[in-house]
Amino acid sequence: MSTKMLTHDDIPATYGALVSLWMPRPLHDELDYRSAIGILDAMAGFEMNRDQEDYFEAVSMFVEKYEAEHHAVECGNLTPVELLRAMMAEHGMSESDLGRLLGDRSLGHRILSGERELSKAHIRTLADHFALDPAAFLA
Repeated sequence: MSTKMLTHDDIPATYGALVSLWMPRPLHDELDYRSAIGILDAMAGFEMNRDQEDYFEAVSMFVEKYEAEHHAVECGNLTPVELLRAMMAEHGMSESDLGRLLGDRSLGHRILSGERELSKAHIRTLADHFALDPAAFLA
């Protein structure tokens, strides 16, 4: 994969084309990890076809394994918003990125400021995106 930041428009529709963009495989270093995160970030929050969903799931499994081994976040003492902030920092996400992921650009700020609570749908989306157990975002 090139160093160009991917957007959703760069994401192919078929599994074969997705694999040619970035081959899902175990992640061995930070470069592999950042490449996989770039793919997931470009895909997250958008409607996907079956091939895209399968590919997203495959890449997510490798990211989840790498994060568990190299970027473990101790979430036992964190509130859901603190955990969300930690995960956003880990993934280089802004409030606007969070809002886009959740379907409303202004929603990121409202959640992080405590103005809005996380809904069940938000928790599912965040858990999928960050490859975490949804329970981690429950108070």
